[in-house]
Formats: sequence, structure tokens, C-alpha cells
Amino acid sequence: MKLFVRDLTVIDASYLCPQRGMVGESWILDVVMSGELNEMSMVLDFSRVKKQIKQLVDQYVDHRLLIPAASAAIQTATTKAEYMTVDLVSDQHTIHLHSPEQAFCFIDAEAITIESVTKHVQQVLLGNLPANVQGLEIILRHEKIDGAFYHYSHGLKKHDGNCQRIAHGHRSPVELVVNGQRNADLEQQWAQRWQDIYLGSQEDVIGVRELNLSAAAANINDETHYGFRYTAPQGEFELAIAKSVTEILATDTTVELLACYIAEQIKPQLVATDRLDVFAYEGVGKGAMVTIG
Repeated sequence: MKLFVRDLTVIDASYLCPQRGMVGESWILDVVMSGELNEMSMVLDFSRVKKQIKQLVDQYVDHRLLIPAASAAIQTATTKAEYMTVDLVSDQHTIHLHSPEQAFCFIDAEAITIESVTKHVQQVLLGNLPANVQGLEIILRHEKIDGAFYHYSHGLKKHDGNCQRIAHGHRSPVELVVNGQRNADLEQQWAQRWQDIYLGSQEDVIGVRELNLSAAAANINDETHYGFRYTAPQGEFELAIAKSVTEILATDTTVELLACYIAEQIKPQLVATDRLDVFAYEGVGKGAMVTIG
């Protein structure tokens, strides 16, 4: 007997890539389990499986920075109790972090792919399900998006959950409606502008030499990189990332404020009588809407 659960949860995370840098991602998680029926004539109660698997995924993978542990471009070191540095150094990107260990998820692979993350999630879940569950298949997939989308990473220091981690992200569609019609040109402009972007808050910017980074960051400076630091309930988070892949906002980077920011950026391109509706998404199926004009 097999039990399947589609759209069980969404993993919103970022990952490090030597070619692309820091990449925000959103994967939909489906699960198929096989096993013998229990005393209730079930493989596993639907409400129980959803809660149990989501809890494990949230604890070990979701809203973390995924690190390809076998990549030659990655360096890591423990600094103090429950803190570590992570460095990505490649020909294309140099990214340096110092954060609580719980902000990272190490994948035993040379690269972060749907396949390598799927294997990791399956390993996390194995052994945590009832004995009558004999087989487990994990399927990660992207949302099918009809139109433009971008990958962004950020951190929300005022959040009391895992969104406070300085390097997590989303794969998000963007819908820009001018006078009742979607504007594909504007949407594509934003997809290109925020492709693999890091969105930071001005109040968190700090000189890179003031950060507690590893020796791998010795060659960066304030001309090439932004430094970010903030303290949140889970601890102190620090990041240095190239200015070329970063956009600074005067506000926090909640999806509500991102929608407002996009609207204000687009407003000068429109005539005074135009109405603009911005639908900014935070991953899959959720987001914020703002209207101007």
C-alpha cells in the first residue's frame, strides 16, 4: 500500500554556488510512503504525517543556507560554541559568513541541486517514521510559473522565527499590472534586476573590516563588498557579499516592504494617470500586493 501527500510543504532556502553565488530557492515537497496497514487500517494518519515530516524539514533544512560540503570552493571553521564561519571563494564569487551553526545546512555533495537536496531530506526523514512505513520517496519540484521570476536572498532580523537567519531566500514570481493588464516587459526587467540578488537593509550595513570573518576574507574591502551585521533572537549574524550582487533598501526586506519598494521604483516610468498593481511573492503562493495611482 502507498500513501502520497502532494504539496506537503515548501522549502524556502538559499544555497551557495561557485558560479551563481548565493541563490534563493523555493522547492515544493511531495512525499510517497509505502508500508503495511496499521491497527487503524492506515499506513499513517494524514494529519500526523504532514505534521511530522514538515516539522523535520523545518528543523533541519528550511530557511537555512545550504552548503555543498564537498565543493572545493567552500571553507568552514568553528569559531566559538555553536558558531562558525562559512566561505565561498571562486573565480566568480567571494561570500563570507559568520553565524550560528543552526543557520547552515551541509549537503554531502559537490553542488546543490534538486537531486542532492532530495537525497539529504530523505536521509533526514529515514528513521523518524513509524516502523510500519517501509518505503519513502521524496520529490522536490519547482512551482510552474507563467511569467517572470527571480531568486532573492535576505534576512529579517526582527522575525522571531527562522526568517531571522541572514541568508535564506526564495524563488518568486513577480506580477506587475498596469491599468489592468500585466506588463511582461516590466516583469522581465525585475526578473533580470533581482536574478540571484541579495537584498540588504541600510541600517545593517557595516564595514567589512569590522566583521568577525575568517582569513579567507582578507582580500575583500568596502569598495568591492557590503558588510552586514545584526543581532536577532537566535544570535549574531554577519555577512560580506559583493556589491555587484546586492541591492540596499532603506527599510527591512519583508515581502510587504518589497512590494512597496518595487512600486516606488516603477512609479517614475509611468504617467500620472496610470494605475499600478504590484504582486510581490515570497516563494510559493504567498506574498503582498500594493496599488498606486
